Amino acid sequence: MCAEPAVSRSRAEAVALAARYAGQPHPARHLGEACRTAVHDAYSVGLTLAADAALAQRASLCAAGPLADHGERLQINLGEGPCVQALTQGTPVLANDLADPHTTRQWPVFAQQAQAHHIRAAFALPALHGPDPAQQSGVALTLYRDQPGPLSTADLHTAQLHTDAAELLLLAAPQPAEDDLTYAWYLPADAVVHQATGIISYRHTLTTGQALALLRAHAHTTDTDLTTLAHAIVHENLHLPDPPGTGPTDT
Repeated sequence: MCAEPAVSRSRAEAVALAARYAGQPHPARHLGEACRTAVHDAYSVGLTLAADAALAQRASLCAAGPLADHGERLQINLGEGPCVQALTQGTPVLANDLADPHTTRQWPVFAQQAQAHHIRAAFALPALHGPDPAQQSGVALTLYRDQPGPLSTADLHTAQLHTDAAELLLLAAPQPAEDDLTYAWYLPADAVVHQATGIISYRHTLTTGQALALLRAHAHTTDTDLTTLAHAIVHENLHLPDPPGTGPTDT
């Protein structure tokens, strides 16, 4: 009798893992914590969803452990990092040492700021079901560690298994409208960023990608956390300055 192919076994494992959390409140959080428990070395775990093909819009589904909140927030604030690269290219990004400029040349600002928060290595794994990034689900899991060094084969398999389970949970969730970014299993802190993006898009007659770029630029210019700025726009009626060549639709 022929042995079952490794890919089929891994898929079956992912299905079984996803089934444990299907129907639970905030399944991504439980999955991230489960991954953190299952890996051999000490990691923090982040799960990220890209909500459009251009990756202009991303949300953190989970930040488990002391490093993940900073790592996830930095990648969303800056629009760069290993997870962004992994989702863009559709391949894993294994950064053994964030102090290595060759490894981090595509995201030097993230690498610098991540190290300031004691993140020394990061490994981002997208859900992989084909070579074309446009056909990927947009789900990626990132492992953050406070020491440099490679990711073991066993931990790579475990992390990829949890990434694939997260994709299955997402596919099983109710489908939102095309422009609806308020998935039920988003963290509330991230939902406000997308609410602010929609408000900016309406006020300044911009696409959602342009609106998010404006939000990020203003956060960077004013040295403000992206979520804090988004909260002020949504809940305190803060208006951003008009970008050059545009004007608001309301007064």
